[in-house]
Order: sequence, then structure tokens, then C-alpha cells
Amino acid sequence: MRRQIIKEREDWKSQADSLGFNFHSMYGAAYWFEAACYRFTLRQIEDDIEDPCNELEQMCFEIVDQAIQKEEMLLKLSIPENFWDYIRNSWINKEKNLYGRFDLSYNGKSPAKLLEYNADTPTALYESAVFQWIWLEQAIQANIIPSGCDQFNSLHERLVEALKNFGINSKLHLTSCKGYAEDEATVRYLEECAIQAGIETNFIYLEDIGQDDSGVLVDLDDEDISALFKLYPWEWLVKDEFSAGVRNTEIQVIEPAWKMILSNKGLLALLWDNFENHPNLLPAFFPQDRRAADFTKGYVKKPLFSREGANVEIFSCDGLRDSVGGPYGEEGYILQALEPLPVFQSNHTVVGAWMVASQASGLCLREDDTPITKDTSRFVPHVILD
Repeated sequence: MRRQIIKEREDWKSQADSLGFNFHSMYGAAYWFEAACYRFTLRQIEDDIEDPCNELEQMCFEIVDQAIQKEEMLLKLSIPENFWDYIRNSWINKEKNLYGRFDLSYNGKSPAKLLEYNADTPTALYESAVFQWIWLEQAIQANIIPSGCDQFNSLHERLVEALKNFGINSKLHLTSCKGYAEDEATVRYLEECAIQAGIETNFIYLEDIGQDDSGVLVDLDDEDISALFKLYPWEWLVKDEFSAGVRNTEIQVIEPAWKMILSNKGLLALLWDNFENHPNLLPAFFPQDRRAADFTKGYVKKPLFSREGANVEIFSCDGLRDSVGGPYGEEGYILQALEPLPVFQSNHTVVGAWMVASQASGLCLREDDTPITKDTSRFVPHVILD
């Protein structure tokens, strides 16, 4: 694995704009960055990322299976009690999941270490599945990268196939909040995947969803919403006005409610409790665990509910090293052993491994000038070349 400086395509910005990828730059800086690419060998992809992530997914399922039977685990995760039965039923009824992303610290040599699981509302999907693949084909054609390059990227095909298998016979409504371009682009892309899967769709902003007198969610035409993809975190939904309309009706929600267990940073501590010393895990503990005092090389404090690096704090042996502000933390946090991101040409780089229908299906690489990955961190394409 290495970072390679390359040429940019001259027209990539106009292409991005024409395809609706209108957040390729943020706050005056590049978000999509193709003046470099990350190069992997096929062995690194298959042995160090794909196989371990498929194994991690099965380990996560074991945690869900335990948590729905042990109320103390749900309490540790700060999941509201009035949703416990709903979560149990979603797991027992085998409600299907669509996608998620493992974020890993991986340097191409040592085993990849799980930093967190974005199991509920991960973004960066369109640029991973589509724009990154367009870049690969055009970069080969323009002799920017060698003709033998490939990419770990079966995301689009697997998303379409997974949606076909959901058994959605009614209209699928898809929603995100107004004013968030990246969120909307992710949902619009998934809508296109659903259309290709033969599903009738209707995009609606979250703020435009209503409820009838019986509590059923309805769209702007007062049509019942019976199947809903939401790019809206479960931990927010359980607290808002829609919670009863979801919990007490027959609506099919993607992602399913059992993903609340996996989208919680407390998952990292539960995984360590059950699979201690697994090569792809880092020691992680709830703060009341006495073992949390044994970190000798530093640790990271992560809120149970946090996104885009918000409220994450990195502590070295000498004290606070880096942090990002934000609104999270009141529900609790975990402490995870510090595993610094590898640094390539002064860039701190995280490997995102996409899971579709619980199968590893692609990569996204994000890099930042600082050790904490944020919403402004650059997206850099990758290739496979032995």
C-alpha cells in the first residue's frame, strides 16, 4: 500500500457538476482529490481487508444476538427502553440490512484495526461506487495510471441486487434532511439503485413527512409510507415525533432497528469483551471498566453517538493530543486504545471498507492533515496493481 502522486483529469470538476456530485469541494478546499491515488496489491485487498471485514460482520451479528437477550448491554449502549422490544423483533424477524462501512487503520503491513463501524447512515457512497470507478476508467484511458489497474469496487451491482432481495412490493420512500448536499446525494444515488432494482420510488425530505390520525407516516400526497430508507440516525429518530409512528406501525425501515446496536461506539467495547485479542480489534472499554486505566500508549475517547469525528479526543501518554468539538457525548462514551492512522506524505489516512448485504464490496480512502477524520477530510481514489 502506498500513496502515489498522479495527474488530475482536466475536466473532472465539470464532470462532477454534470453528474450531481456538487460537493466535490467544501469550504473552499477539495473534498474529491485525484492528484494522488492509493495503490494496493490484490493480496492486501483480499487477505487484509475483504476477509477480515466479512469476519468482523459475523462477529457483530453475535453481539446483536447477545444484546437483544441482555438488557444490561442495551443499557450500556444508552438505547431507550421503549425501543428494546422493537429492536428485538427486528432481529428475530430477520429484517434485512443494506449497507455500512468499517473504518480501519491499515498501513499495508500490519493487520487492519477496526476503529469504528458506520452501520446506520454512512455517506461517501456515491463517490465510492460511481465517481471513483469513472475516474479509474478515464485515468487508464488517459495513461494517468497503468492499464492493468483494477479497483475493489462492486458496490453498485451489489446494492442493486441487495435491493431486489428486500421484497419491497410497495413504493419505497427515501428521505434525508433539507440543506445537506452530501446526504441528499447519497439518498438520490440509492434511489437510482432502487429504480434499477425494479422498485417504485419517491424521494421526500424528512421535514415533509407527516402523520395521519392513526400515527402512520404519510408523504406530501397523504399516501401511506410502508417502506422507508432514511439517511437519519436511529438515535435521533427514537427521540423525535416520528418515533411512535415507526415503532407502532408495520413500516419497513432501512436500515433495520437492530442496526442501533451496531451504529453505537459501545459496540467496540462489546466486541473486545467477546473477542479479546482478535487481530483486527483494539482494546476498548466503557469508562467504568477498571481495565480502561491500563492503556500504556494512549487512548481515544469516543462518544457513543458521534459522527464525522465530532467530540473525539485523542490522548497520548502526555495528555490531550488532538480533539474535535461538537454536540455529542451526553449519553456516554468509550475509551479505545490509540492506534494512530498511518501517515502517507504527511496525510493521516483511514481505510473505509464498504459492506453491502453483509459482504465486503468496496473501498474509500479518506485523508486529513490531522489525526482525526472529519467531514472535510479528502476522498482519494484507489487502485489495485500487483
